[in-house]
Amino acid sequence: MAERIRVGTSVVAPATGSGDAAPTAPTALPASPVRRNRPVRHPLVGLGVALASAAAFATSGAFGKSLLVGGWSPGAVVTLRVTLAALVLLGPALWSLRGRWAALRRNVWVVIGYGLTGVAGCQLAYFNAVTHLSVGVALLLEYLAPILIVGWLWARHRQAPRRLTLAGVALAVAGLFLVLDVVGGASISLVGVLWGLCAAVCLVLYFLLADHVDDDVPPIALAGGGLAVGAAALGLAGLVGVLDMTRGATSVPLGGVVVQWWVPVLVIALVAAAFAYVTGIAAVRMLGAKVASFVALTEVLFAVLFAWLVLAELPTSVQLLGGVLIVVGLVAVRADEARALPGPDALPPCADQP
Repeated sequence: MAERIRVGTSVVAPATGSGDAAPTAPTALPASPVRRNRPVRHPLVGLGVALASAAAFATSGAFGKSLLVGGWSPGAVVTLRVTLAALVLLGPALWSLRGRWAALRRNVWVVIGYGLTGVAGCQLAYFNAVTHLSVGVALLLEYLAPILIVGWLWARHRQAPRRLTLAGVALAVAGLFLVLDVVGGASISLVGVLWGLCAAVCLVLYFLLADHVDDDVPPIALAGGGLAVGAAALGLAGLVGVLDMTRGATSVPLGGVVVQWWVPVLVIALVAAAFAYVTGIAAVRMLGAKVASFVALTEVLFAVLFAWLVLAELPTSVQLLGGVLIVVGLVAVRADEARALPGPDALPPCADQP
């Protein structure tokens, strides 16, 4: 089968041999009205929305851990978060799918896999990690996902990384050793580290599966569908007893005060899930995926800040240095990837430009 080459929103099939008919001009897929009529926005507005999304995602660790400290199981916390967020995004997701149900049917198995791994699995593994580790360390482990993607592409598709990517991987690995404080002999929970790495693997699947969804499926529909699938899977696992759904105390410590359990639940569901997904999608459309992905790295810094304010958790100076190295390594990897891709100026006139 001839390999398809995607250019913008066009899909071009290369000639399969000299005996084939002369190739026709590439035909652009029908552009979404939202994309075609999208107003031009100031870059600073897009940057602000992207930072808001990163900050919103970062609240999940600090506010979710207050429930874990109060005796709530990670399964119960994640199920509440995903279910409430799915309900909030249900209406907007259905609205975005009007006239596009065929596209959703074509991608139904990808959406299911996305919900099981990128939504339910990733969040469950992360909350299990913060049960044993600080919020900052758990999130840094999860953000090793881009490094794992490089290794997967190298092993599976023989895409050898370039020098800048190798340098970024080396920096990230060195940073990981500092975060775990291997040399200093700090007491780090092995179970927590394994859960953090499991979250990184699920985050890899999140990126890979999201990349396999047709452009005709709106991002908000993918997010809402994934949350709905994740909520159903977690609820079923709880009903059959596979997942611990222990409910803890009705009052939990939060930021030096004691609040009702539903306060952090609303924050992690409405702010760290529903709002974060919607603003993340908006940021990608304003800035483009490459720039928005760079800004998303600030989630690590926001998470450390919220953990300090809410839980009085702050990594040691050595761990902070390791976190900086991991972020710098990820930036190097993504910069090398962005440099290898053609820019918007290289797109043909028929391609749909944002």
